[in-house]
Amino acid sequence: MRRVLVVDDEENLRHMLQTLLKREGYEPVGVASVDSAVRELDNLPYDIIITDLRMPGRSGLDLVDEVRRRNLDATVVVMTAFGSKEVAIEAMKRGAYDYLSKPFEADELILLLRKAEERERLYRENQSLARQVRSAGQEPEGTLGELVALSPQMLELFRTVRKIAEFKTTVLIDGESGTGKELVARAIHSSSPRARAAFIAVNCGAIPANLLESELFGHRKGAFTDASRDRKGLFEEASGGTLFLDEIGELPLSLQVKLLRVLQEGEVRRLGDSQDTKVDVRVVAATARDLADEVRRGSFREDLYYRLNVFALHLPALRDRRQDIPLLVEHFLARMNAHMGLAISGVTAEAMRILVAYDWPGNVRELENTIERAVVLAEGPTIDVDSLPERPRVASLGTTEAQVDGSDLSIKRASRRSEEALIHRALERTKGNRTRAAQLLEISHRALLYKIREYGIGSGRDTRDYDAYGNRGEQTPPPATPTPAGSTWKAK
Repeated sequence: MRRVLVVDDEENLRHMLQTLLKREGYEPVGVASVDSAVRELDNLPYDIIITDLRMPGRSGLDLVDEVRRRNLDATVVVMTAFGSKEVAIEAMKRGAYDYLSKPFEADELILLLRKAEERERLYRENQSLARQVRSAGQEPEGTLGELVALSPQMLELFRTVRKIAEFKTTVLIDGESGTGKELVARAIHSSSPRARAAFIAVNCGAIPANLLESELFGHRKGAFTDASRDRKGLFEEASGGTLFLDEIGELPLSLQVKLLRVLQEGEVRRLGDSQDTKVDVRVVAATARDLADEVRRGSFREDLYYRLNVFALHLPALRDRRQDIPLLVEHFLARMNAHMGLAISGVTAEAMRILVAYDWPGNVRELENTIERAVVLAEGPTIDVDSLPERPRVASLGTTEAQVDGSDLSIKRASRRSEEALIHRALERTKGNRTRAAQLLEISHRALLYKIREYGIGSGRDTRDYDAYGNRGEQTPPPATPTPAGSTWKAK
């Protein structure tokens, strides 16, 4: 028997809904207020909750928040009067399944409930299958949520995340900007028993310090000048789920004390309030800073550091796991093809060599932006060198050092040799097209012509034999990837 809780202050509507639901095989219970509904939820589990949004006292939004805060396994459907669609959408953002506009037909309600039950059945089957796959060790090792990887350090991180996701353990993720710290936090949440509750992310460095306290802990009406109504903080919003505190190193010392208390006691106190509110939140924090060093310098509390650092995860920079770059390129390319309705089939071998050789100071985020740009600019079925931004292309020109005579320490002559080698390589890359070569070298066309004359490039006195890598003689380094010449990295 499927238990349904009907919450509406209109007695006639409650009676009508209860009669309809009984006829369809449900077991309905009707109450007139949110407070009564909360008492019912304390006593019995319900599969479905149908609630009006506007009622005396606490509203249907408050009931949606209560269901999420308690992490209840119930589908919530909200009823709203004509013209209140925005409120209903807000309820869905907070965790409601769907809404019905009053007045509605009986068949409309039953159809909605049937769809909700089907969704719930599929969800339970998927969860059961996921547990079976994990227990059998068959989960794809190279994927975790939106993350893909082949490198040993990332595969080890994936295995660790799967282990710790089941527990409420506080996690501290460190790594350079753009390495995917929020994606790891989301993977922890989605792999955990809290997956159906809220995941809320906040960047502690993006909110002014004077507003951050209210944002995290909430406030009471009149607590400060602009506090015109009571407001829940993000800790209360995330209760039952996960709160991701990005750039935790930016948190002011005054708020670090309050955060430590929440982590220790599981309670928050809104600004202007005299009472504490219980919260059930898993905290995942992230930082690009060295928090241990911040502790030594006195800008981060030692007790908070150890409370956050219960379990530490390190995300390596992309330059330290270059073998992941081709897989990431393929992943981004497939996603962007689907999103943009394109059919870019892959990346040329030379373009992939440049992508793998580049150091990616912006890490995975920069690589993703680069592929998006290349997909838009690609003129053929593949991404070639000309589709890439100048930075990786120019950086690839300088990856091979010009030969230096150990007895000649002249910076001027060494610079001349290096400059000449780069011009040779740019001209070889562009098959003699001087305009494109000037663009690669980031100099004007006139400056390139002047240097070509100065160095005698292409003239009889240009006797130096530079290979495709800008090296003299026979010393040609192997390509950065094992891709055969002329081949193309194909998108799956």
